[in-house]
Amino acid sequence: MSKKTLLFAPAAFNFAETSRMVEIAKGIRDHEAASQVFDIQFITDSDDFEFLIVEEGFPCKQLQPRLTKAQIDHIAKVDKAEKFGFAFSKREMIEKIDSEIEYLRGLKPAAVITGSYVTIPVTCRVLNIPLVWVIQSTWLKDFFGRGAGFTDGITFAPTKKIADFLILLLINLWVYIGFVYPINKATRHYGVDGYKSIFDFWRGDLTLVAEPAEFTGIELPPEHYYTGPLIAQHDFPIPDFIKNMPRDKPLIYFAMGSSGTPEIVANILESFEGKPYRVIAPIKWLVERVPNVKVPENVIVTDWLPAHEVNKLADLSVIHGGIGTVMTAAYAGKPVVGVGMQPEQNANIACLVRKGFAIRVPKSRNPSSKVQKAIQLLLSDDEARRKAKAFAKIMAQWNGPKVTAQLLYEKFSE
Repeated sequence: MSKKTLLFAPAAFNFAETSRMVEIAKGIRDHEAASQVFDIQFITDSDDFEFLIVEEGFPCKQLQPRLTKAQIDHIAKVDKAEKFGFAFSKREMIEKIDSEIEYLRGLKPAAVITGSYVTIPVTCRVLNIPLVWVIQSTWLKDFFGRGAGFTDGITFAPTKKIADFLILLLINLWVYIGFVYPINKATRHYGVDGYKSIFDFWRGDLTLVAEPAEFTGIELPPEHYYTGPLIAQHDFPIPDFIKNMPRDKPLIYFAMGSSGTPEIVANILESFEGKPYRVIAPIKWLVERVPNVKVPENVIVTDWLPAHEVNKLADLSVIHGGIGTVMTAAYAGKPVVGVGMQPEQNANIACLVRKGFAIRVPKSRNPSSKVQKAIQLLLSDDEARRKAKAFAKIMAQWNGPKVTAQLLYEKFSE
């Protein structure tokens, strides 16, 4: 009997999403029953982190047209509310969807799995192919309806209720204009139903929530399932110069993922100058985008590292709050200073703040003084360290790739 194809469609310009898709694919490959039923395929429309797929031996089809660097920068700025407008034009959407329709018609996948590949849900709707979203609970309406972490400091219930409503309204409006509106232009072109809101868009035939249930504790809607964390487990070696670093001072892990704003990252980086700790910073590609940035002597700037291993070496992490960095930092059981670049990242950080081992610093052009103050507070906070270790034990009880493979097997094997 021939195998069924599961098609993975990551936004391959995003390290965390590409890593999550690869971890799910590895989970299927390692699952005795699922590996006998499913054939794994990938598609990409950008090159940045495609190597993560190829190095694991998974087939990968490069769809045309490819996203340009200018398009990716534009999408990122709209996503981070640094730019107001549409993430894609109608023409760009239709060109991409036409290419996807042509390829998927021949492939006939049993389902398509994505995390933020914007056009693929429309393609699945046109071709009536089951869609699997991989999201986090901080994308759900119930979480945003409770203030998304922005209103946690409001103690007067009536005021908080109003603030929660305004946060939900504003974020939904911003994302609708940036993403849902141009998506609905494409759905009208193909004669299929559009999306009422971003929360409607983020709903698949199966929706996987890539975190432990204890992260937010939100009761999930139908066909949504917690999987546990899907943490990148890439086999990047830890360089000897990091393994052999002197441990005479506290060690900070400074990671901004692939979506950090370069100027803000540079501002924080330079603020480490003369501080009484050492810093490991896998932010080389971000630093290279800022002219004349000064790397302090106590900072080691590197390319990508195995974050799940290096986090364990550090005393504290300074991160941007993408779900990958948040899950990895929590898995390591270390306190966190978070500087979110967009609302979802702020919401992720807020979840760790609620658990008592993180401090969230608002995004600004010059957040460095607040970041340094937060570092000093957490380095001397024994209770924060205890709570971080306690939550790490909860994280360790979940096997995200195994749970995800089982859910996919149960849904699509028949």
